[in-house]
Order: sequence, then structure tokens, then C-alpha cells
Amino acid sequence: MASRGIPLDNAAIFSIMMEGILYGFSVLMFIGTMWALTYRRRTNEIHRPNVVVACMLLILSTAHMVVDFIRVEQGLVTYRNTFPGGPAAFFADVAQTTFVVKNIIYNLQTMLGDGIVIYRCYVVWQSVWVIIVPSLLWFGMAVSGFGAVYSLSKATSEAEDIFAKSTGQWITVFYAMTLASNLSASGFLAYRIWRMECDVSALRATKSFSMMPIVRVLADSAILYSVTLLSALVCFVEANNGQYVVVDMITPIISITFYMIIIRIAMRKTTPSHSSLSTIRMANETARETQQRYNGRTPVEVHITQITHQDDNDTCKPAY
Repeated sequence: MASRGIPLDNAAIFSIMMEGILYGFSVLMFIGTMWALTYRRRTNEIHRPNVVVACMLLILSTAHMVVDFIRVEQGLVTYRNTFPGGPAAFFADVAQTTFVVKNIIYNLQTMLGDGIVIYRCYVVWQSVWVIIVPSLLWFGMAVSGFGAVYSLSKATSEAEDIFAKSTGQWITVFYAMTLASNLSASGFLAYRIWRMECDVSALRATKSFSMMPIVRVLADSAILYSVTLLSALVCFVEANNGQYVVVDMITPIISITFYMIIIRIAMRKTTPSHSSLSTIRMANETARETQQRYNGRTPVEVHITQITHQDDNDTCKPAY
């Protein structure tokens, strides 16, 4: 299949530029995220899983950026005059170590990002059944990602093209499953929060608290990631070299979507111990219990102003 679009050496320059801009933005958001997670909190009040995930996303996106710099330097400087076919042929060679490594990092970043969304969906629904489909898609994504990386590492001179059937079929499945997993988990999550908002708002007398901003934050992050991923899938199916640019942009975007949710919710907090997922869990229980207790009666006022949850040691930790 003949590829179309911009030359690969031009695509390499443009992709490193776009990734660098988004990476710099993600670093600023990482700083804001760490502030939101640690500001005015004692050590035992910090939600460590979120801190770990935020750091892992930063490490992976940084590693991807470094590998991309090395790859561009090799293709345009080190092997410019020695690689058969020049820089364009170098960047088309999927068997290059730097290309294989950057795809491994991208797969890990994608699996981590989608895994977070599925976990949030489980926390809100408190049901394994809801996340069965997203989880199956996630495992399928892991298998196809491994198959893509393996096929790239075993590429020969007859199939050194990312659009070749031996590599392209794995990558297409990976993109499709990633998109489906993210959309399904994000859809279930947003729907559940919206339903809880409807249930609670119908029973409370005031509108001092609303979970709709949380729905909008989740929708914004899902749309940002899904549109970028869909663009990569379309470019790849059409064998357009623009997919190299879009894929390099996805890695920092995954980090940005995670940081964006924590920062935007932190900006709406009214107390240091207020937390979104804890609020959602309590709102879920409040809506269910209030409906059962006051079924058929006049609306009652429901106050949800400060929600925390306890760990095994009975210490308060906020969760986003």
C-alpha cells in the first residue's frame, strides 16, 4: 500500500515540534496536579495512587519525548548521508530500535490512561458488570499492542513499512479497541454521574451542589482524547503519513486529560478534604437512600458539602 501525505522527514520535524509544545503544557499541568493533590494536606491525607499515576504519566511522556529527539537526531544528522534512501527511508524503517521503543512507551501510556478511566467507572458504579466490556477491550488492546510491537521488531526488508499488512493489522485493531474502550468507559461514567445528579436534584430543596461540572470535565477529556485518537485511526487506515504526527501528539495528550480532571475539580473545591470520587460515591448512596425513604413524599433538602473516605487506618484521604 502506497503511503500518502507529507514526506516522512518533514513529518518527523513537525511531530517533534507539536509533541514538544504539548509536552511542555503537560509538565505545567503536572505541577498544578501535584499542587492540587498535596496543598495544605498532611502526608497521610495525600491520595498516593493519584500521585503515583501522575508521576508515571510524566515519566512515560518524558521518555517518549527523549526517544523522539534521539530518533530525529539520528535520521536528520547522524545517518543523513549514510542510511540508504536518506532521512525519509530512515523514518520509514519500522525496524529501527528507536521506533520500536517509542511504540512500547506509547502502548504503556495508552494502557495506563485507559485503565484509569475504567477504574473510575468501577468506583462510581460500584459494579464489576459495568466494566466488563471496557475491560475486555482493554485486554484486547494489550494483546494487539504486544502484537504490533512484536511485528515491528521482526520486520524485514520486505515489510519495513508501518502500513504493511504484517504490522498494519495489529495497529488498526489497537487504535480501534483503544477508542472503543475509552468511549465506553467514559460514557458509562458520565451517564452514571448524570443520573445521580438527576436523582439528587429532584429530592433536594437547594442547588448549592451540582455534579454536572464533573460530567463536563469528564466529557471534555474524553472528547479531546477520542478526537485525537480517531484522527490517528483515520490517517492510518488511509495510509497517510500524518498519522506519525498525530500519534506523537497522543502521548502528552493522555497525560493532559488525566491532569485536567484533577485540576478542574480541585478549582471547584470548597474545603481541603472535599473529593470528587468520594462526593460521587456519597451522592450515589444519598440519592438511593433518600429515594427509598421519601418515595412519594415532598422533596427534602440534601446537603453534600464535604465528603471524605476512610482508608484501612481510618485516615482521611481525598480521591479524585
